[in-house]
Amino acid sequence: MPQQGDEHKNKSASHFWLALKLIPRLAIHKKLRLVELFGVEQLFHSSQQLSSLNLTEKQRAAIRTPDWQRISDIIAATEQCLSSIIPFVDSRYPAQLKQIYDPPLILFAQGNISLLNRAQIAMVGSRDASINGRENAFKFAQQLANAGLVITSGLALGIDGSAHQGTLSVGGNTIAVVATGLDQVYPARHRLLAKNILDNDGAIISEFPPNTPPKPGYFPKRNRLISGLSIGVLVVEATIKSGSLVTARCAIEQNRDVFAIPSTINNPQAKGCHWLIKQGAKLVDNIADIVDEIDRLPQSGLNLTINKEKEQSLEKSQKQHLFNDSLLASVGYEITPVDMVVSRSRLPIDVVLTRLTMLELKGLVATVPGGYLRVK
Repeated sequence: MPQQGDEHKNKSASHFWLALKLIPRLAIHKKLRLVELFGVEQLFHSSQQLSSLNLTEKQRAAIRTPDWQRISDIIAATEQCLSSIIPFVDSRYPAQLKQIYDPPLILFAQGNISLLNRAQIAMVGSRDASINGRENAFKFAQQLANAGLVITSGLALGIDGSAHQGTLSVGGNTIAVVATGLDQVYPARHRLLAKNILDNDGAIISEFPPNTPPKPGYFPKRNRLISGLSIGVLVVEATIKSGSLVTARCAIEQNRDVFAIPSTINNPQAKGCHWLIKQGAKLVDNIADIVDEIDRLPQSGLNLTINKEKEQSLEKSQKQHLFNDSLLASVGYEITPVDMVVSRSRLPIDVVLTRLTMLELKGLVATVPGGYLRVK
């Protein structure tokens, strides 16, 4: 039978941090306390001292006899999906994340890991966002990226995807924080987006090892990382029950700034933003509202002055950016001119006018001075 010392031979730091991660039902701050007391490697040589610690028998067993095979499988799968293991003590581990109450012991990361310690603004919002919401996300991401910020979001449909895409459209840096292992992409339709993020010097990170599928309980855990990595969180569009409000709450608990974009009172997708503003979030209707606030933070250390020529170029590219939506989705809850509907829907004007008339007869849109207004 091999001795305990033999079992520990040829083990890397990643082996021991993964062994620590796999200790069941032990809070992260308690695991970090064990590292302070023993050192992460020495902890697994200290079985004779475990009786003096307030641990359950299962927790002691996980320290005495770690599942080295499972740990080796995680490391092999991590290498196979071209990702890295970043333990809490690694210099590449994001300093911002160390400030939160429950930082992950380990991050799994693909791509440009140096972004983790760059100044980030989180952008979040509804998966079922309106076209106005997605356009706002795209435009704000462009401008914030152009100001020198890394845009961090969750790779979800709707606002998240538009924020990543807006950043990439101006050659900016973006980080996707996901709630699965890095061997898979969720949602699957964002496979190309994930590839584009990595191909354009971005990063994708998770606290979950490879082969971890998406589960409902994992997304709130993911949300705390999105806010924890960032200087502040911009909620672009969200319903009252949106998971984005979970991210905003995490931000408040982590002493991060919360920003929210208002909309018309008739837009159900904006109720969450309006509620946040009532609770004290900063109302945002242009990039200066965010930049001015961040510029006051001593830790930002960024020159956030936007080049006016680039800003005009961004506005032009935004007008040319078209979303593949139905005609109804091309009409916003704010007054939408006909030429904007034509631009959004990519349909001939005669077809647009005919279909708008049909939608009006169905009570879905209304004619108002200056264009059309979505009613339902």
